[in-house]
Amino acid sequence: MRHSQSERLARMRLARSSNIGPITFRKMLERFGSARNAIDALPDIIAQTKGSRKIVLAERDETVAEIETAKQCNARPIILGDPEYPPMLARIEDAPPYFYAIGRTELLSKTAIGIVGARNASANGCGFARKIAHEMVANGYVVASGMARGIDGAAHSAALQGTKAELGGTVAVMGGGVDVVYPREHQELYEQLCDQGCVISEMPPGLKPQARHFPRRNRIISGLSHGTVVIEAGRNSGSLITARFAADQGRDVFAVPGSPTDPRSAGPNSLIRDGAILCELC
Repeated sequence: MRHSQSERLARMRLARSSNIGPITFRKMLERFGSARNAIDALPDIIAQTKGSRKIVLAERDETVAEIETAKQCNARPIILGDPEYPPMLARIEDAPPYFYAIGRTELLSKTAIGIVGARNASANGCGFARKIAHEMVANGYVVASGMARGIDGAAHSAALQGTKAELGGTVAVMGGGVDVVYPREHQELYEQLCDQGCVISEMPPGLKPQARHFPRRNRIISGLSHGTVVIEAGRNSGSLITARFAADQGRDVFAVPGSPTDPRSAGPNSLIRDGAILCELC
């Protein structure tokens, strides 16, 4: 059952409060039974808190204004505990307390596979991403990725081309607000995703992505997915962060091998050496 409007708003306020991250949010719900009870208990909690990391509760008016801003771009909040909240994502320890979604939210309940990789991907790498994304969608899976240049964009595009209502689809997890197109050259892809797929973000609408946002975004890609495929990634690639999240979350990690002379193959090759499942098309 869906929570009452007052509890939904309380959960959003609690999640946006300073020094309350996803893990603390979840622990407070477990301890107090509801966000409304947790908010009522906050004065005592704050009084007992030592050090400089004091909790400051988000104002009701600020949260309502955030919701209204989201409505202007056809986004709506999906809150932990909602029927639409993805079951796989809810299982991870630091699941987002809520996120905004635009598009086909029914895709969030389908079996997803993450596809990630290099932004400066090769033509072969992008071609592989398109092929595997097309096969996934044709077999009823959802492709989850981050709408970045290179592998992400190729995977989303192919998934959209093969989408039928009764089959799979694709979900893009944004590093900034759900209404902020990044990179800008993916404006058309973004519009297609909003119309035929689903775009989500735990960030407030209008927030421009910053470097520190992307690791948080990556845990959601892997958290949505039963397994994550890495196609081309340098040794310091964010795609390896996604793979690490997937492993820590108890999900499968797949890697596409490549030439040892290509720096973009260093990441997948190292993942395979460490026990990732070798991925190839038959």
